[in-house]
Amino acid sequence: MILDKIKDAIRKYNLISKGDLVLVGVSGGPDSVALLYLLNSLSAPLGFKIQIAHLDHMLRKDSCKDAQFVRSLGAKLRLPVISGKVNLKKSGAKGSLEEIARDARLDFLINTARAIKADKIALAHNLDDQAETVLMRILRGTGLYGLSGILPKRDLYGFRFIRPLIRVQRREIESFLRSKRIKARLDKTNREDIYFRNKIRNKLIPLLETRYNPNIKDSLSNMAQSAAFDYDYLNQAALRLLKGKKGRVNLAALSRMHPAMQRLVLRLSIFRVQGSMRRISFQHIEEIADLMVNRPVHSIVDLPKGISVAKKAKSLIFYRR
Repeated sequence: MILDKIKDAIRKYNLISKGDLVLVGVSGGPDSVALLYLLNSLSAPLGFKIQIAHLDHMLRKDSCKDAQFVRSLGAKLRLPVISGKVNLKKSGAKGSLEEIARDARLDFLINTARAIKADKIALAHNLDDQAETVLMRILRGTGLYGLSGILPKRDLYGFRFIRPLIRVQRREIESFLRSKRIKARLDKTNREDIYFRNKIRNKLIPLLETRYNPNIKDSLSNMAQSAAFDYDYLNQAALRLLKGKKGRVNLAALSRMHPAMQRLVLRLSIFRVQGSMRRISFQHIEEIADLMVNRPVHSIVDLPKGISVAKKAKSLIFYRR
């Protein structure tokens, strides 16, 4: 049963503790609505509380109806709802629409969690999302971190994001909603091949299931879990090697490291300054490695999102420009 999978994920990954206040991101779609109902049913037995967060991206004419639906849902379940809206098309932010929407949603969730002093932020990513994400990253080119996909829990900007549905398939979610006669909002753009993820979901995965591996979603999810364990081990080792002040890495110590550790230390140094690794590619890490070995002192590499790396006599300096 889907409820058993949620409870197992909470226990296995230590996602929620007694006394936690959990902010649940609810778009109004099937996945987030199912997550809300499932967590609500577990809140009393496990001793935690829930509040709902909804952001209207204003990308569709009827997006306001999603907000109305979520507010009604909160009233029905007697749960507080905090909603916001942002006009992404007029925001002036640079990047793809998917990336801009993701950043806006992340900012909203973090600001809301900070305002209500939430302990965790719960998102409705499921096993299908995991498979899609891993395939997207493979096709774009990725390393071990990218192969680890969507983690069950992740600390970001001082908050812990949890994904209790990460081992649940989308068809199980849909079956749960039907069995409980729970309605959800449907985003018609999910069926349109206008975004890269939609093409993966609607075209590539069905092809792989039909012609190559009917269990491709499980296979990709299992691979992501294995990669996540490997990455976590290497990450902990890199953290032990990353000594000194934030934003500063000793060149002599860096040069003695294995190339795998060198690149992981570089990535962690960027993460410490930027707060994420978004838009940092293999080529960016290669350029910093070249800066470290081949370029003269005082050379600088500029990275996305306003981050730069400067080479000094004894250190690499990571900073916001």
